[in-house]
Amino acid sequence: MTEPSLTPTSRSGLLDELEATRFDVVVVGGGITGAAVARDASARGLRVAVVEADDFASGTSSRSSKLIHGGLRYLANGEVRFVRQIARERAVVHAMAPHLARPCWMLVPTRTRTQAAGRIAALSAYERLGDVPKAERHSIWRRVDIARSEPRLRCGPGDRVIAYREYLTDDARLVIAVLRAAAATGAVVANRVPVVGLVRDGNRVDGIAVRCALSGREVEVRGEVVVNAAGPWVERLARMEQDPPATRVRLLKGVHVVVPRHRLPVVHPILCQAEDKRWIFVIPRDEVVYIGTTETDYHGDRSLWPEVEADEVRYLLDPLGPYFDVEPLALGDVVATWAGVRPLSAHRRWAPRTPSRRSEVSLGPAGMISITGGKLTGFRLVAEKVVREIAQRLGRTLPDGPGARPLPGSGTTPPGDGAAHQRLLSLYGADAPAVLAIAADPVVEGGSVLSGEIDWAIDMEAALTVEDVIYRRTRAAWFLPVERERLAPAVAAHMARRLHWSETRRVKELAAVQARFADELAFRGMPPPLR
Repeated sequence: MTEPSLTPTSRSGLLDELEATRFDVVVVGGGITGAAVARDASARGLRVAVVEADDFASGTSSRSSKLIHGGLRYLANGEVRFVRQIARERAVVHAMAPHLARPCWMLVPTRTRTQAAGRIAALSAYERLGDVPKAERHSIWRRVDIARSEPRLRCGPGDRVIAYREYLTDDARLVIAVLRAAAATGAVVANRVPVVGLVRDGNRVDGIAVRCALSGREVEVRGEVVVNAAGPWVERLARMEQDPPATRVRLLKGVHVVVPRHRLPVVHPILCQAEDKRWIFVIPRDEVVYIGTTETDYHGDRSLWPEVEADEVRYLLDPLGPYFDVEPLALGDVVATWAGVRPLSAHRRWAPRTPSRRSEVSLGPAGMISITGGKLTGFRLVAEKVVREIAQRLGRTLPDGPGARPLPGSGTTPPGDGAAHQRLLSLYGADAPAVLAIAADPVVEGGSVLSGEIDWAIDMEAALTVEDVIYRRTRAAWFLPVERERLAPAVAAHMARRLHWSETRRVKELAAVQARFADELAFRGMPPPLR
């Protein structure tokens, strides 16, 4: 049975509902935090609205390393309680959505016995904190194991690899699933409705004013409690409540680069160390491998699509030579990139290499609840924390929340073989047959994306632009980079027919996504071409 759609019957009807309803909770932000708060609050019987300025998961929540992991490195900071919570949450997310939390072996190469002993001790503590079953605890790979299972990984006579359990996800698809779960229990969900002001009742925030990016119509969305889950823009919204704002953020930029898998033919996710001793991930997916992440303070003005620096790409590629028996990777090997900014609390002072990911929930002077920090893995825990604050603000005792209730797409998945089948299952889980039933023909000849995926994105997941479909619904922009240039005009034509776009709109949509492709590879700091 398919859960309710995120796509409204009509856009004007959606705006009418937002304007006419008195909500218990109005959530600003359609990333993982806002989605999780909406799911939890709605499941407890509260009337909930979610408004997103751009597309769902368009910011930080689609720019992670795409792992459900427990933050092993935070043990070095002494954040034992935080690591325990997050490490145990991995199994919970897996139970909620097995297709979006797929177990894998993460490999940690070691070069000396001392290095191996230290890392084994850290991993053993991590596994105990995470309550990892004995059958899933780490193992030690020696030269023969490495040669058989990861042949391009360089291995000297005394080298070992520690293999431990983590989980792969698809961050944007996870956000969509959580939002669909919220909609299933009555939440009203809207994208492309940026906030243009706060609505006040005396000294109290009583709602928000939003403007529809499609029609230009402005409506007031009123609620007893407003939750500011705007991610990198949380401080901007808090400034509308009070200036200077009660909530301040520190933005950290993380860059990932994508290379063809034939240039770096790895089998498993692998942890490597950069020159400054930070860990970076090397993760295979489909026909590509992505590498990340950087972690630097961001002071730019492109929080939605941060620029990628040539030095950041080199930072990720240069350390790989000693690890892999391949020709050295260069900037020209990069076929796609993504960068996002993480909003951490500015009230904490952490060294740039070791910033905390713990969430902070604060109450503003006019009653708005703001959220900073948090990890993708811990979305459910953050939501529960926020809903406890909401209940206190409402003066109500609420029933139990949804806990680990399965998300849409969970459940029995159809058997099948091949990369195409596995790709569909990893994106849609148990909904894959419904996607196939719409249309199973490729959008472009010999391609991987199916026509049914575009219709599913439009009809079930509120996709409104070509960028929505290629970047956040099908994930083709980053994981099918060979296909994306041919895919963009075909998706634009398909959406134009379905959504009755004018020719001007179709051309504009196509040009926008093609410009996005070009911007990904326009590394700032590159020397000008020779003439």
